[in-house]
Amino acid sequence: MSGRFDVGDTVRVRAAHPPGHVRTPHFIRGKSGRIVDFMGAYRNPEELAYGRPGTPDIPLYRVLFNQTEVWPDYAGSVTDTTVVDIYEHWLEPAEKG
Repeated sequence: MSGRFDVGDTVRVRAAHPPGHVRTPHFIRGKSGRIVDFMGAYRNPEELAYGRPGTPDIPLYRVLFNQTEVWPDYAGSVTDTTVVDIYEHWLEPAEKG
């Protein structure tokens, strides 16, 4: 299975705040990053947490974020990054421009 995004694509994490068991860290929601790896497709852990089957499988990506994008007051180097694994249903194409 391949995913909607390709390595190198710029994406934005949805700024959603649904109730319940969510696997996307709060601090990364609404932020833009770049796909650096496609990890495969896996059962949805947000559904599995409630004893449901977690199907269909969902693509999982490794997304690289600049620390200054994640933390506006970040005092480290502008080249510092963090990587977060994020399921496709949390990602959308980043706006161009």
